[in-house]
Amino acid sequence: MKFSGTKDYVATDDLTVAVNAAVTLERPLLVKGEPGTGKTELARQVAQGLGLKMIEWNIKSTTKAQQGLYEYDAVSRLRDSQLGDERVHDVANYIRKGKLWDAFDADEKVVLLIDEIDKADIEFPNDLLQELDRMEFHVYETGETIQARHRPIVIITSNNEKELPDAFLRRCFFHYIRFPDEATMRQIVEVHHPGIKEGLLTTALTQFYELREQPGLKKKPSTSEVLDWLKLLLAEDLDPEDLKRDGANALPKLHGALLKNEQDVHLFERLAFMARGRR
Repeated sequence: MKFSGTKDYVATDDLTVAVNAAVTLERPLLVKGEPGTGKTELARQVAQGLGLKMIEWNIKSTTKAQQGLYEYDAVSRLRDSQLGDERVHDVANYIRKGKLWDAFDADEKVVLLIDEIDKADIEFPNDLLQELDRMEFHVYETGETIQARHRPIVIITSNNEKELPDAFLRRCFFHYIRFPDEATMRQIVEVHHPGIKEGLLTTALTQFYELREQPGLKKKPSTSEVLDWLKLLLAEDLDPEDLKRDGANALPKLHGALLKNEQDVHLFERLAFMARGRR
């Protein structure tokens, strides 16, 4: 079972090596990188490339590890007991399966995505150590032990908002998705906007990388944002001449697709103001 990318996803050599190493070692693949570099999409494409179903667990700040296993709805059981409902005699009726249970219980191997694990509290990764390591957990209310029928391919993403515990990191295969260089970005653009004119692409990518490298930028635009920007440029039928900037206008055309906060917009407005002052 080897992943080699798909027609819809440009996977670099080091990324495919990381995916296949994690599959071989049967360890979770921990993927870090800037937001918008395709970490979540990687899991979808691994599932597609290997012909597997994907189960997605999106982590929020309020998410607890137990929710990934199961939740016991004691309130509903109490209510049903007061109403004389026969369901109350079987506690299993009040057990709600979590995403890990779904993955463990699947009839065939699946890809389990645990997305943005660093959003949860610091104890969240540690609370999943044994379950991900042993591929089993105990349901105390029913006394049963749930074991994975087929060990899922686990892909965990992180935006580096918090440090993850060492004990958790030891159990993962790690890969950092570096921001694409221009050659790789051209491949990515070709997948999403096939046949884009060379002149427009060259001018747009030159401006994009110049913008990313601007000192003082609070949020650098990502891969997904440059793809959105190019989509707008194509929709407006702009050509390279339309993208030309001068000192009086430091902001790129349709910059709202690239710059996502007022601080960065003001930075380029100040640059334009200073350039006019030097004239």
